[in-house]
Amino acid sequence: MQRYTGQKRILVATDCIIFGFDGWNLKLLLVQRNIEPEKDKWSLMGGFIQPSESPEDAANRVLELRTGLKNVYMEQFQVFGKPDRDPVERTLSIAYFALIDIHQYEQQISDEYHAEWFLLSEMPELIFDHNEMVKLAKRQLRYKAALHPILFQLLPEKFTIPQLQALYEGVYNTTFDDRNFSRKLLSTGLLVKLSEKDKFSSKKGAFYYKLDQSHYTENFERFLNLVPNPDKFF
Repeated sequence: MQRYTGQKRILVATDCIIFGFDGWNLKLLLVQRNIEPEKDKWSLMGGFIQPSESPEDAANRVLELRTGLKNVYMEQFQVFGKPDRDPVERTLSIAYFALIDIHQYEQQISDEYHAEWFLLSEMPELIFDHNEMVKLAKRQLRYKAALHPILFQLLPEKFTIPQLQALYEGVYNTTFDDRNFSRKLLSTGLLVKLSEKDKFSSKKGAFYYKLDQSHYTENFERFLNLVPNPDKFF
């Protein structure tokens, strides 16, 4: 087999940043590392890419191995390659991120690697440069949410306005004015109000809504003004 001469080996890994929404809180999925260095510390789902794999195949294999999750749509967003990022060997990492509905996948989670959901505000210190990965993944998530209606994929078929507001507040780590958020949301004309109420969150209850799918695709841009001054979040 022909090889390139005079070149040193560099390992290539993949890391998965999985954000999840449980109906009220935005969370991050972490596992405990099972090898040295940093054994038993919290980590993203990572592993080396095998010679026969594409980065996407490796990311999906690693995610299923570490957590049990499969058929999760992930996006590649950055390569992390500082020479000293891994204390063992020179290693590049191709990072992927995803945003999922926790309830759709909760039955898949495996206990083998102690996979656990953490509130973003209570995230523990992570190994290597994984804290930086999460920071940049959150920034990418905010960027995507400001330009595309990806957050609606996390909602059940029927949802309340407070639930949607909680999702946006979790993604942008801020607090929106209740009345302004509700007014902007309803002004889109793309929500259908249902007669049923959610009575679990308050005595008064909040009406459920659903998306008007017949006009959603061509008019989803109307949702993009839900985030005031999005530039301050990047």
